[in-house]
Amino acid sequence: MRVALFVTCLVDQMWPSVGTSTLEVLRRVGCTVEFDERQTCCGQPAFNTGYSAEARRLAERFIEMSEESEAEAIVSPSGSCTAMVHHYPALFPDDQQWRQRARSIAERTFELSSFLVRVLKVDDVGARWPGRVTWHDACHGLRDLNVHSEPRRLIGNVREAEFVELENADSCCGFGGTFSVKYPEISVAILDQKIEAIEKAGVQAVVSGDASCLMQIGGRLSRKGSSVRAMHLAELLASQ
Repeated sequence: MRVALFVTCLVDQMWPSVGTSTLEVLRRVGCTVEFDERQTCCGQPAFNTGYSAEARRLAERFIEMSEESEAEAIVSPSGSCTAMVHHYPALFPDDQQWRQRARSIAERTFELSSFLVRVLKVDDVGARWPGRVTWHDACHGLRDLNVHSEPRRLIGNVREAEFVELENADSCCGFGGTFSVKYPEISVAILDQKIEAIEKAGVQAVVSGDASCLMQIGGRLSRKGSSVRAMHLAELLASQ
């Protein structure tokens, strides 16, 4: 299958290994991958803080760019950015043409684990990573995209990896985009509950599908002197 990689801003600027790992995994399962270097933000930060007009302009650019691609699917290593694309039709309540164009792009856009398991019907990508790992359910992936069993199935087939279910895995990490900037004390209080659960799990790595959550969790683990690694699902699946 021919797919277009939607790499996201955070991956591009802060965690490029997630992008290269996603590429490796998609190629390993037989996909032909294209990458449009013109891609920028999906508009989620603007949308979440009430700047609908600005978010709409970014959405229009993403839609126009994606319409030029002949890829059968658009795949992203981010549940939150994928969810934003799925919200695009709501940005055009009074424009039926743009709303339909937005809906068509949304239907082609998938979060990585969902694409592998639901679309390609693949739950073993030949990965190997020795150690105990746990999974954090990122809010947008879980609540907007209903991604839950897919990453767990993929992790369960990683050779030499022992999966440990995290206590309150579906609770927020406290990042919430601009929420962590506007309300840092509340954000850290929420985060510390997640960190406590991770430490209780006795794992070598906490895995998730959003770089934003992992930056939040990994930063706190580092400041506490923890040896637990924050790892994106794509990085785990690319390991051999």
